[in-house]
Amino acid sequence: MATDVTHRSLSVERVAPGRFAAVNSRGGRIAFGTGGDEDFTPTELLLIAIGGCTAIDIDILTSRRAEPDSFEIVVAADKVRDDAGNHLANIDVTYRVTFPPGADGDRARAILPVAVRESHDRLCTVGRTVELATPIATTIE
Repeated sequence: MATDVTHRSLSVERVAPGRFAAVNSRGGRIAFGTGGDEDFTPTELLLIAIGGCTAIDIDILTSRRAEPDSFEIVVAADKVRDDAGNHLANIDVTYRVTFPPGADGDRARAILPVAVRESHDRLCTVGRTVELATPIATTIE
């Protein structure tokens, strides 16, 4: 398989004590913090990234056949503090997707397990990165 590398980068800015904003190259911003208010925490953002990445895959592959009647993906995990340090364990992704009756809905229902497997095994960059345990380099400038 050929290697295709496309660099991604964003910045994280401190906006107040315990509050931050992620900014992408297109100008998008997401506020987050320590969990003391309604803002998402970084751990929640990781779960969102896992769910969001696979949601996009599933939506693209199934909605070609039928628009879903309902579409929800729930991502849950246990936050663990042990000898390995703080980390998530038991990450579970639950798909709650339904399609209308009829031939188009039947086609979408039939492709759903294939789409979930493809997203998990090959397509979802976020999930693949977590499962491959990609090392993180650090630099202080």
